[in-house]
Amino acid sequence: MVLARAILLAALGVVAATPALGAECSQARAIYGDRDGGYELRFEPVGSESAVTSNHFKIAVLKPGLLLDGVVMPAGEPERATGIVMHNCPEGDATGEELRACTVWQGTVYSVDKAGAIAEIPAETAPAAHQILLPDFGPALRASSAWGNGKAETDSWDAFTLKGCAA
Repeated sequence: MVLARAILLAALGVVAATPALGAECSQARAIYGDRDGGYELRFEPVGSESAVTSNHFKIAVLKPGLLLDGVVMPAGEPERATGIVMHNCPEGDATGEELRACTVWQGTVYSVDKAGAIAEIPAETAPAAHQILLPDFGPALRASSAWGNGKAETDSWDAFTLKGCAA
């Protein structure tokens, strides 16, 4: 069983978390999990296609395998890292109503270090944060189009802890 799990993790490009993982893993490759193991937040490189967003991520609802899209961009006054999590948004031009309907959560994204200090989310090339905090993500998810039969049906915590690094 242990060998099978190691092979699966290697195939997914995941390295097991170690105490020094955050220093070795960039934010763009960081993988986080919620406290109950029902959700996984996985960052991915932004690339050159977007000058507006600073970080991209996916949130997987592990049962039933639902995938939500997320972006982080500077917004507001004073400027803060604002995240948006979406479910089944239309491609291309979309109306404001269509975007509101597919938005699962929107708010400030925070990082939390091992000592519990809260800060802005690191840039994608910086060392990965120990935790990512999406305030009120759980309640927003329950009120969204991503909640219900065949979709997300278990609550999510707002805090996600670093658990691995994509290769």
